[in-house]
Order: sequence, then C-alpha cells, then structure tokens
Amino acid sequence: MNNNYDLLVVGGGVLGTFHAYHALQRGLKVALIEKDARPQSATVRNFGQVVPSGMNQKWQNFGRESLALYKNIQAEFDISIRQNGTVYLASDEEELTLLEELYQINRSNDYESELLTKASCLEKYPGLKSSYVKGGLFFPQEVTVEPTVMIHRLHEYMRTQMQADLFFNTAVLDVQSSGASTVVTTATGAVFKAAKVIICNGSDFQLLFPKLYRESDLIVSKLQMMKTKPQANYELKGSVLTGLTIRRYEAFEECPSWEAIKQNEPTDTFEREFGVHILFKQAADGSVIIGDSHEYASAEHSAELGYDLKEEIDAFMIAEAKKIFDLPTYAIDQRWAGFYSQCKTQDVFQYNVDDNIHIVTGIGGKGMTGSAGFAQKNISELFNLTHVRTY
Repeated sequence: MNNNYDLLVVGGGVLGTFHAYHALQRGLKVALIEKDARPQSATVRNFGQVVPSGMNQKWQNFGRESLALYKNIQAEFDISIRQNGTVYLASDEEELTLLEELYQINRSNDYESELLTKASCLEKYPGLKSSYVKGGLFFPQEVTVEPTVMIHRLHEYMRTQMQADLFFNTAVLDVQSSGASTVVTTATGAVFKAAKVIICNGSDFQLLFPKLYRESDLIVSKLQMMKTKPQANYELKGSVLTGLTIRRYEAFEECPSWEAIKQNEPTDTFEREFGVHILFKQAADGSVIIGDSHEYASAEHSAELGYDLKEEIDAFMIAEAKKIFDLPTYAIDQRWAGFYSQCKTQDVFQYNVDDNIHIVTGIGGKGMTGSAGFAQKNISELFNLTHVRTY
C-alpha cells in the first residue's frame, strides 16, 4: 500500500470529514483516520439540526455554505438531508421582539425568513399549545439530518465516489515532521506520510499533544438529550427552537433589545445553572428528540463531567417540553449525554504545531451547522487555493 498523501486528516467526525471532503474536491490525495470503528462522539450525539439562523454573522455565512454543500451532496447521494426548515417560537413579548429584530437583521443579510403569527404557528405545528406561543420566525432553507446516519453515508460517498482512503479502528499515537513531509504513526505501528496533517480531535485530549490542550482555553460541554418512542400518526416538521433558545443563541445578541432583555432575567434559575434550553426535532422513525442542557469543565478536568445522567435535568426538560407541545406520547426510549469541546475566548481552536501539522478543534455546538463551510475556507487557506462561495 502506498501510504503517501497530500493530506492526512486525524478524526472522522463532521469537522475532520469535511476537511477531507474539500481536499478531495480540489484533487488532492487524502486519507482520513478514525480511532474508533465509527465516529462515536459529538457528530452522532446531537439533534441533527443545521441552523445558520442561530449563529452570529461570521458563522451564519459558514452555515449557509454548509447548507448548499449538504444539498449538493444529497442530490447525488442520500446522506439523510431533509429541507424542512427551522422555527423559533416566542413565549412572551420580549422573545417576540427579538424575533422581529432578527427578522430585520436577516432581511439585511439576504437570508430568507418569515414571521409567523400565533395562529400560523398553531396551524403549522400540531400539538403546539396556545398557552405557550405568541409568534414565530421560520427559516425555510434550513435542513435536518439524521446524526447517527449522515456521517457514515458521507464516508461511503467519499470512499466510492471520491476515492478517499478511510482507515477506521486506527488510533494515531504520534505525528512528527520529517523534512518535507509529516510522519504519522498508529498504535499498530503503521506509518503514513503526508505533506500536511490536520488533527480534528473533538474532545479527545489524551492521545496527541495533551500538554498543549491542558494549557489552552479549551473547555468541554456535556449535554443531556433524550428521544421519545415513535409518535403514532404525528408529524413535526423541521427543527423547533423555543423561548429559552431565543434567550441563549448568539444570533440574538446582535438584536438591539438583547442587552436590556438579558439584564432583566433572573440569574438563579435551574435553566441558568444547567444551561437548559428546549429544542424538538422529529427523527426519521417518528420519535422526537428533546433537549438539551450544558455543563462545563476545562480540557484538563473534562473527565470530571462523567457519563452519568442527572435525573433532575431530564425531569425539568420534560416538564418544560410539556408546556410547549402536547405530543401523543412523552414515553422516553433513549437518554444520552453528548460532549463537545469549545473555546472560552475563540470561536474555534486552531493551532499550528509547525507549517505542516495543524490542529482544528473546539468548534463547539456549531459543528453540524458550520463545519462544512468552515472546512472549505480552511482547506483553501492551508493549501493556498482559491475559495469559491457556494451560496
């Protein structure tokens, strides 16, 4: 086997995979190495909501490019993309004001959205409670994915249609520059060489460059989510984000009323303590995913977050969800924790070990939405290629 590549990507999650994808698109010879049999972390442990609408202007642009990329791939190969839109539901006048302001911001950004009346929301979303909703803001171009399906189908597309070399169950233990190339050594002693290596390690800080991560401003967020049993004769279209989300997502920080509204919020609530906001998304099997919460620890102490699930968080989220939607069933089929890394002071962690070894991680909750667009720009810059906007 010829183990010499233009680019070797360490990490088969969505961020690493799209770096490999864009390099392949540019005609480079690429290998993708993943330590597990299949990606198991944040890429598959999330809602599968692609929501550029919730991001600041910089990341909305990356998200819009991601939308175009997802749709282009879906037109050739089924990776589970569904264009069914995103709605934000306001529960009071403050949240309604923020929706109206965000609508005006997105008119200036030339990003399609539609203000919905209370009556329109109730008609569009079955089971939505009249006692909760005051109005909504709908983004028709946004999509959902099946997170446990998408990345595997994308890998298959890259392998069969783009001639990518994919190596699973392959843990990388060492990356070293050696003259004009970079040498990558795996746990089994296999050796790869590449002109460049990009390390997209998610929240795995133990295998490569652990000292670097301990001294960084990286933190890890633990999220609790759950999935109901399949809902009989019930359809909930798209991504549904609610009042606590409006009060949390960074897109709303650009609204004129944001600061005054946040100053008036109580600081000692359960939802503040555990970073809870309520989202809904119906999966392909008819079940509804509900979440989520946020607990944080530094990269050095991320193990202290544990894998246990706090019953009081799940109980709170279900109680809040029942105030919003009257689903046919709230019987829970699965509960899980997801983990992602993010930075305190940057929107993504990028570190150049040298001219040919590049670390890219800490994309936080922007991964499913922003990775495809961001990776396109990053590959263009790392290889000095022309970046072409796709939307």
